[in-house]
Amino acid sequence: MLEIKLNCENCGKSLPNHSTDAMICSFECTFCRDCVENILKNICPNCGGELEKRPIRPQELFEKYRKKV
Repeated sequence: MLEIKLNCENCGKSLPNHSTDAMICSFECTFCRDCVENILKNICPNCGGELEKRPIRPQELFEKYRKKV
């Protein structure tokens, strides 16, 4: 199941589950749209993969399957 990370790995910006600014690679590295477009040039710095818009999980399922810290 897709892990929903809640912050940009580059700048730390908050990316809540419902954010339309969250971008991920196939390894689920997570970045904000601003970093992806202006700094990373759509390439994940961790794996070299392409970054795509992260899907939004319905809130009730996000809470149900959220990792407990």
